Amino acid sequence: MIFYFSGTGNTRWVAEQIAQAIGEELLYIPDLIREGRYEFTLKEGERIGFCFPTHGWQPPRIVREFVRRTRIESNNAFCWALTTCGDSMGETMKILNKELSTIGIQAETLFSVIMPESYVCLPFMYTDTEEREKEKIENAQRQLRHIISIVKDRKRGVEELEQGATPRLYSYVIGGYFNKQMISDRKFTVDEDVCILCGKCAKVCPVDNIKGTPPVWLHNGKCTCCLACYHYCPVHAINYGSITKKRDQYYFGRQETGVRRQETGVRRQESVDRSQ
Repeated sequence: MIFYFSGTGNTRWVAEQIAQAIGEELLYIPDLIREGRYEFTLKEGERIGFCFPTHGWQPPRIVREFVRRTRIESNNAFCWALTTCGDSMGETMKILNKELSTIGIQAETLFSVIMPESYVCLPFMYTDTEEREKEKIENAQRQLRHIISIVKDRKRGVEELEQGATPRLYSYVIGGYFNKQMISDRKFTVDEDVCILCGKCAKVCPVDNIKGTPPVWLHNGKCTCCLACYHYCPVHAINYGSITKKRDQYYFGRQETGVRRQETGVRRQESVDRSQ
């Protein structure tokens, strides 16, 4: 079985590719939490996998909290983990394994996969260009063929990680502050003159933290700052403070829809025109 979490679709795509190739069940962590499902028994020969994005050089809070509550009858089953990241993942996997140790499991084979950037809420963070998006996804496709062969063969002790130059600094100092102080829905806003009341933001929110049209964030502590609501908005009506007003949007598969970032301003103006 493969447990996964995804906001803007990068990790979902990766997890789906692996699950299809090795023929194992794919389980979406937010759905399991909604169902209150935390106990699992493996079938004979089944592997355990965890797939998730890196948030601030750490595993997302929702993943860490899920792991702490989970009980898996593993019988020394092969356990692997994969994280997607825009550039580097620091010591994300050490932090994951510390959480897994509390339930008697260790991920022995570890991977990181570089995917298009989606976090845009800091001054130095932007989405990739379309050319860079394409390059990252093509590289990930090639890497996944290699990863799938390792997971299929249950090769233990493999570590293929893009940790960056100073992983401890990023994960425990910068990432520690980021995940403690900056994971919040308090700065999300909606431009009601631009919003087309489609409700997509509420549909894509993995933690059910948005209600109504125009959207209202519930401030209930569940927000993961995955930015799905921001990136999937078809008219760029949602922002995180003022910094994202001049940022672009990204979600996996965006290019296949025919929507291009240079059209965003046109869509925004058309929405304003319709509202007047």
